[in-house]
Amino acid sequence: MDINIEKKRGISPLRRALIEVTFIIFLFYSNLLMGEFTASNGHGKTLLMALINIFTAANFTIAIVAALIGYFVFEYLRKQL
Repeated sequence: MDINIEKKRGISPLRRALIEVTFIIFLFYSNLLMGEFTASNGHGKTLLMALINIFTAANFTIAIVAALIGYFVFEYLRKQL
């Protein structure tokens, strides 16, 4: 019985890194957005005002650095386990 079974291709390391870094950035910005609507930041803010406040060059730089650090930490832990 000769059955041709294709191997399931894994996701490339570069694509996986991009997905993981993007997800960490998403979590960072969602956390910032939630912080914009807490009682300490004032009521009456619109979603547009909150988005303008969180999408800054400084926040983007922090998000990228934090995402890369998070990615490398999780890769290290993944290899250790």
